[in-house]
Amino acid sequence: MALKDILVHLDGTPASARRFAIAADLAQRHGAHLVGLFVAEIALPPGVIGDAGGGAAMVLLDQMRETQLADGATARAQFEDRVRRDGLSGEWRMIEGMGTEVVPLHARYADLVVLGQQDPDGPSNTGAILEATLFGSGRAALVVPYVGEFASIGRRPLIAWNASKEAARAIADALPILQASEQATVLAVNPQRGISAHGEEPAADIAHHLARHGIKAVAEQMVAPAVGDDEALLNAAAEKNADLLVMGAYGHSRLREMVMGGVTRTILRSMTLPVLLSH
Repeated sequence: MALKDILVHLDGTPASARRFAIAADLAQRHGAHLVGLFVAEIALPPGVIGDAGGGAAMVLLDQMRETQLADGATARAQFEDRVRRDGLSGEWRMIEGMGTEVVPLHARYADLVVLGQQDPDGPSNTGAILEATLFGSGRAALVVPYVGEFASIGRRPLIAWNASKEAARAIADALPILQASEQATVLAVNPQRGISAHGEEPAADIAHHLARHGIKAVAEQMVAPAVGDDEALLNAAAEKNADLLVMGAYGHSRLREMVMGGVTRTILRSMTLPVLLSH
């Protein structure tokens, strides 16, 4: 599979420019069509509607619409300028609605959707859009941190392998990016040996599979029971100067992840590099 359609979710935050730059770079490198999607969410919280009178509510809605339209116009100008300068195939979409509904819908018609990490000081719905897209689009999500500079990704990817169906799906979704890498590292953290787990040589089988796709991949394992898988992955990414983490998302039920945390949730909160997730 090749990357032929890339969707990037844009908004009025500074982090939006970072993920747009990554999406544009991927589109250029893979000859993909790039879609910029801006969702104008123009709705008052329930509590505000109850406290404000009809006229006051309409004023607030008009102010929200003006702000969203202005942010959308700025994002569109930046999008169209980059598409024109780089000679990309691209299109702009601005939709009024709920991001948790609009983004997953549009993502179904793309090979990859580029989203942003939840910024504690940014829009509160970013995390909700990410989760809704992971579970509702059937597509892989490339999540870009809200801080840091990432000119390009995928040259030195780190693949988190735990022998799960989610990890296998993430690798399949990431193949076009992995095939363009200089070298990929497949890492099994605290692997369980045996035919029903990681096999006798953890990560080796999946590294052989990647090699058959023309990917230069090395298999490694880390045994550190006292360290959480999430911390081990981020530490390994830093040590190897990785520019992309590929991993399966939410191996447990969503309820268990919400109550107990989990590797996916911790990575999304503490990520230091772009992460490609598949569920």
